[in-house]
Amino acid sequence: MPALVVGFDLDMTLADPRPGVIATFTALSAELGVAIDAGLAASRLGPPLEVEVAEWVPAEAIAPTIERYREIFATLGVEGTSALPGAAAALEAVRTNGGRTLVVTAKSAPLALATQQRLGLETDETLGQLWGPTKGAALAARGATIYVGDHTGDMLAAHTCGAVAVAVTTGPDAAAALEAAGADVVLGSLEEFPDWLASYLLDARLASMQDRLQGLSSVLVAFSGGADSAFLLAAAVRALGPEHVVAATAVSPSLPARELDEARRFAESLGVRHLTPTTDELAREGYRANAGDRCFFCKAELLDVLAPLAADLGLAHVATGTNADDAAAGFRPGIRAAAERGAVTPLLDAGLSKAQVRAASRQWSLPTWDKPAAACLSSRIAYGVEVTAGRLSRVERAESALRAALADAGLNVRDLRVRDLGDRAMVEVDPELVAAVEERPSLLAAVAGFDRVELDRRGFRSGAMNERLADPDRWR
Repeated sequence: MPALVVGFDLDMTLADPRPGVIATFTALSAELGVAIDAGLAASRLGPPLEVEVAEWVPAEAIAPTIERYREIFATLGVEGTSALPGAAAALEAVRTNGGRTLVVTAKSAPLALATQQRLGLETDETLGQLWGPTKGAALAARGATIYVGDHTGDMLAAHTCGAVAVAVTTGPDAAAALEAAGADVVLGSLEEFPDWLASYLLDARLASMQDRLQGLSSVLVAFSGGADSAFLLAAAVRALGPEHVVAATAVSPSLPARELDEARRFAESLGVRHLTPTTDELAREGYRANAGDRCFFCKAELLDVLAPLAADLGLAHVATGTNADDAAAGFRPGIRAAAERGAVTPLLDAGLSKAQVRAASRQWSLPTWDKPAAACLSSRIAYGVEVTAGRLSRVERAESALRAALADAGLNVRDLRVRDLGDRAMVEVDPELVAAVEERPSLLAAVAGFDRVELDRRGFRSGAMNERLADPDRWR
């Protein structure tokens, strides 16, 4: 799927300059001694300034009049411009989805930038003095996939570059005119844009994933039982049929026992053959040493077991549930190990984020749509502390006991981790439960086998051990 690049028109799409335009034309009219209906001019925003000025002055006066207009607008006009409802949220929605934002406008670039800066509307690039097909050419050169505007000319620009044409009815053109001009979707305002974008991207990325899976012919899914691999397994069954898909859940001391039972039930519900090959990460020195690259050795072991298994079964590929957020998270040596061994990543290839995986899982009524993150037990052991079967078992027992104690106390915890820091344990619970656990410190007695047990006041967060890797002195 192509990268997300969204262009926005400025006037009457992101911003309402009408009071500023009226003030500027009023001042210009008085200065030049030329009758200009400032209100009428402000109602016709969209086309280049040359078009409007030509309505009020002779041809030979157009250029100097525009120059003076822009000088006045730099103060009166910019000050008189306000952001339209939803503008900031629309730009943020693009950023949240990993996209780039552009402003492509008929207004001059300096005035457009000045307006954006005053209104706090940050974009990656601003291009000015463009209209219709010239807007489209600029959008095409930057790989724009969506263009949002309020004028029929904006719809022409979108179609010129093959972008999805999104219209808002906050400008001079009504919905019917925008639709007639080729709008793919018409929104009442940018307040509706984030929800539309989320839906559009999910549909597009699901379609991309479907195409990717259908091109694989058959897969062995590395199925941990978590939300991502469960969704991938269900998607593979939809795309290829259960006869061309096998689920494999690796059994080792790093897998909590309850995860295996849940994985088995899920695979059965899909009618998929479920295998439970044994992996031996502990036989790998790099895994036991538990340096920052521990996950490399874990994933290497997994793929070195699954790849021959897939070959024996006549399956063309091994697929993992790596998503777009995983790849953007920075330090992920496990992803590198899997890539080196030829694993395919349909979710990542389609650009599906964790949130989108959960949203699609919910649409498909998968029971894993809201399943808490369930990283392997070794992720609980601080880097530099040797990973052993005993430590893994101790962490699993501690988490099970603490979860039961919290439930008995009426505290329904979603995300829970007992981090093994060597001589002590650091407990993480949902941030909203931290205060309640602090008030009842006796609950931590359920965590057995450590010299000392502490509560992390910041609560659970994925990648907490990576914080310690980045700043080890802070955690001594």
